[in-house]
Amino acid sequence: MKPKSTSQQQIQTRRVAPGQKQRAKSSAGKPRNPLLDSLSGVALIKALRGSLPDKPSLVAALRHERRRDDRAKTRKFMALDRERNPDARIPPMPKLSAQARARKIKLLLFDVDGVLTDGKLFFLPEDSRQESRVTGQSAQGQIEMKGFHAHDGAAISLARLGGLKTGLITNRASETVALRARDLKLDHIHQGVKDKRACFEAVVKQEGLQLDEAAFVGDDVIDLPAMRAGGLAIAVQNARAEVKQDAHYITPHAGGGGALRDAVELILNAQGKWERVVEEYIGEKVAKGSSQRSAVSHQRRSKSR
Repeated sequence: MKPKSTSQQQIQTRRVAPGQKQRAKSSAGKPRNPLLDSLSGVALIKALRGSLPDKPSLVAALRHERRRDDRAKTRKFMALDRERNPDARIPPMPKLSAQARARKIKLLLFDVDGVLTDGKLFFLPEDSRQESRVTGQSAQGQIEMKGFHAHDGAAISLARLGGLKTGLITNRASETVALRARDLKLDHIHQGVKDKRACFEAVVKQEGLQLDEAAFVGDDVIDLPAMRAGGLAIAVQNARAEVKQDAHYITPHAGGGGALRDAVELILNAQGKWERVVEEYIGEKVAKGSSQRSAVSHQRRSKSR
C-alpha cells in the first residue's frame, strides 16, 4: 500500500465528521443574538467572563447603554439646533378654548354679589321692624335689599331646559338671596361660605360629576379658588383684573346686568342646544299665558253668573 501524499493528508485533516458537519451548518444558519451584537466589546467581554451571568442582567446592561447613547445623541442635536437657531423655543401646548371647555359643562355655579347683582348693598334702618319680615334680614341683623336682573332669571329657566344644574355659592347670608333662589328654583343654595373651593368641590361630588364638568362665575378674588377648581372659569365684565386674568371667558355684560345670561348662552351654544332651548322656552311661556288667560276668563264668567 502506497503511503499517502502530503496533499492527501491535508485534505483528510480538513474533512469533518458527518455529525460535526451538520452542527456546523445549523449553527451557521441560526440567527445571531441581537443582544450580543448590540453590546459593545467591553460589555460583551464582561458578560463572557461572568460579570453578567444571567440574561436579565445582560438585557439591563443593553438598555442602560442604549439610553446613554440616546441621551448623548439628543444633547448633540439640541446643541446643534441652538447653534443654528439661538432664539428657537419649544412651542407650548395649545390651550383649550372657552367653547371647547363649555361643551363639557353640566353644572353652573356662581357668586351673588357682583354676579347676580351689581355688587351694591342697600340697608334699611333697623327700626323698620315690620318691613324686615317682608324684605328679609342679613346675618348681622340689618335689613338688606338687593336688585336682580330679569335676564338672569330667564337664564336659569333656559339652563334648566338645556339640562344644566345651577346653584349659588356666596360668602354673605341674606334672606333676600334665599327668596330669590327659591323663586328661580336653583338646585344648590349655599350662603355664608368661607371656603368656596371646598364648597364647589363638594357640590360637584354630590352631583356625581368631574371637576372639568362644572363652571363657576365670579367677580372678585374670593372667587378665584372656585374658578380655578372647575373646568370653565367665567368672569363678569366688571370683575377685578386678577379675576379676568385667570378667566377662560369674560362676559359682555356686567354683574347684575345680564352676565349670568351670557354664561348660560355660551354653554348652550357650545353644546348646540341654544336654538332648541329658546323654542321650548317660548312655547312654554305661550302655553302658560294661554292657560292663565283661560283661567281668568273662567273666573270672570263664574262671577257674572
